[in-house]
Amino acid sequence: QVQLVESGGGLVQAGGSLRLSCAASGSIFSLSIFSNNPMGWYRQTPGNERELVASITSAGSAKYADSVKGRFTISRDNAKNAVTLEMSSLKPEDTAIYYCNINAPQIGMNYWGKGTLVTVSS
Repeated sequence: QVQLVESGGGLVQAGGSLRLSCAASGSIFSLSIFSNNPMGWYRQTPGNERELVASITSAGSAKYADSVKGRFTISRDNAKNAVTLEMSSLKPEDTAIYYCNINAPQIGMNYWGKGTLVTVSS
């Protein structure tokens, strides 16, 4: 099994920045799943569906939702078993619980962290 733990959430003012981190842990075999599959950051607010914010392939190719494009940057460090989301020019609309995810279709599994809360005040 792979465990994902998010950190870095908090309260910031509009226009500010935050850096979210997601650390993966598990057996050596399980961590090979981490290094060979895409990862993503999602966010969710009350009453809404969980939304894909950004994704990154094992080779480092990134994609972003239109709502965050140009403001957020996703990256991964396979040597440290970590993925990050750098957020800038934050807006109140970015307020949400942010979750990291890894999809491992080879074993039919999706792994999720417990989430970290980001609150952007105006």
